[in-house]
Amino acid sequence: MAGEEQTNRERGHYRHFQSISTRWMDNDIYGHVNNVVYYSFFDTAVNRYLIDSGALDIHDGASIGLVVETHCNYFAPLAFPETVDAGLRVARIGRSSVRYEVGLFAAGAESAAAAGHFVHVYVDRQTRRPAALPDLLLRALQPLLVQS
Repeated sequence: MAGEEQTNRERGHYRHFQSISTRWMDNDIYGHVNNVVYYSFFDTAVNRYLIDSGALDIHDGASIGLVVETHCNYFAPLAFPETVDAGLRVARIGRSSVRYEVGLFAAGAESAAAAGHFVHVYVDRQTRRPAALPDLLLRALQPLLVQS
């Protein structure tokens, strides 16, 4: 599936967008956003969507999503003070897991500077054992789901 990120570079492949401001500290010595920050953008895009949709209660929810896999392909640099448009879609919903795909675009760009995926496995907050996806989460994910 990693090759799919190569083909999901266009803005139209994503179902939801949110803007993320780069920060001065995101740039590395080479003058562009450091590669590890892209993963932070993925995390921010996914969790912001879940919080905004009411599907994630980070303090008291019965289940939490643990990241078990991430991947990123880089196509073009991003740099402070750019704003990044994070495109989000859901490629797969399992019993206790979700595969999100994220494209990171310079503001207004049609082709992604980076694209990748992010897999959450949902677990019971207390036992850390896999838990079925809550109905509220499933409803929030439906608008993002793409058929492959």
